Amino acid sequence: MQNYLKHTLWLTLIVISVFMLLHLLPSIAIGGHQFRKVDLFSDIRLLEPEESEQDSLPLPLIVKPSFIDTCKAGLTCIEDYSDSTGHGMSVFYKALDEIGSVNRLVRIAVFGDSFIEADILTADLREMLQKKFGGCGVGYVPITSMTSGYRPTVRHSFGGWHSHSITDTVYFDRKKQGVAGHYFVADSGAYVELRGQKNYASLLDTCTRASLFFSNKGDVRLSVSVNRGTPQEIITTPSGGTLQQIQAKGRIGSVKWRIARADSTLFYGMALDGTHGVAVDNFSLRGNSGMSLASIPEKTMKEFNEKRPYDLIILQYGLNVATERGRNYDHYRKMMFKSVEHIKECFPQAGILLLGVGDRDYKTETGDLRTMPGVKNLIRYQQSIAAESGIAFWNMFQAMGGDESMARLVHSKPSLANYDYTHINFRGGKYLANLLYETLIYGKAQYERRKEYEEK
Repeated sequence: MQNYLKHTLWLTLIVISVFMLLHLLPSIAIGGHQFRKVDLFSDIRLLEPEESEQDSLPLPLIVKPSFIDTCKAGLTCIEDYSDSTGHGMSVFYKALDEIGSVNRLVRIAVFGDSFIEADILTADLREMLQKKFGGCGVGYVPITSMTSGYRPTVRHSFGGWHSHSITDTVYFDRKKQGVAGHYFVADSGAYVELRGQKNYASLLDTCTRASLFFSNKGDVRLSVSVNRGTPQEIITTPSGGTLQQIQAKGRIGSVKWRIARADSTLFYGMALDGTHGVAVDNFSLRGNSGMSLASIPEKTMKEFNEKRPYDLIILQYGLNVATERGRNYDHYRKMMFKSVEHIKECFPQAGILLLGVGDRDYKTETGDLRTMPGVKNLIRYQQSIAAESGIAFWNMFQAMGGDESMARLVHSKPSLANYDYTHINFRGGKYLANLLYETLIYGKAQYERRKEYEEK
């Protein structure tokens, strides 16, 4: 029998050789279908890396994560709702940075009601800021004041004046009011004197610039005496009713203005300042709700801004709005929004900070002290005003401790608030000023971190 084994072996070798040679042939396509190349060793062959085709779609830029603000534990931080109009806190923090580089004066105005009258809260905030950033003097002071006898930050004496305030029920002309909501008319011989003090707060005993603000349609003859020296006579010509500012400069411990003649002249106030650092003006008006700010003539506000431009305007109102059971504050919201927009228009360079109303307590039928429900409702409306206006908001109610915090301040030893469970005293003012100061400094640090992060 013939052996075919060797033929089978040769046939196998021939088939394998043919398939190996088929790998050298190019790939073919039949009827649009691409056939794979024959490769007996595809499972064990080391594939050479294929050249990648040029991608026409460019890779997107790597997006840098936005800076996330944080709030330190135990601190009530400022909520900044500012938009492109720039009325938030950044403009204020930027101004503080410029003190060292361009030796400028950063001005802060605090508009409020009886909660801050006699320089309560603002006195301590002023001292803290001036100690850190420089500055001197008590800032703006009205010609006359019902609180002059117990304001500890300046000795204020006056005589021969007729006072008109927006809270007056009669004989007040809104068109004549100044930035603080009042105006004053002088009799012949009227005077007003400011003397620096150092018993309550530092950096108030002397300053380098004293100013007097008024508008006149007739001639004005007056004199100024610095440090009780020889009076210097000043004569001004009619200004057509535009705001005037007369200044005395030097090392000023006291300044006295005496009016000899002032026909058709409205006086507004004075100021004691430095030339650099921080100045804090207290514009308190008892019984004011803040809604009347919109009634101050735009011309007057803009002229004052030219003479005394602010970097930060703080609005502290609400005590004369909150009621025990108040729930709907739509009218207040509408009118206060109008006031904020008016301030934004007249002080376009300023950051604006709205303070939520502080705690106000009342006694229930059982004699327990509780926070007025209307207070919490009002805070919600105030926060809404800030958000809608594009300004900053600080929840003072939360910062001072929330529910029944006013009662705790009243009953602390020593007491930090009055027994009306509505108003703080000077000790309470220092306590709240410290909270606000710490918040501002922390906010400035966050601003600097954000700026550094964005520049990288």
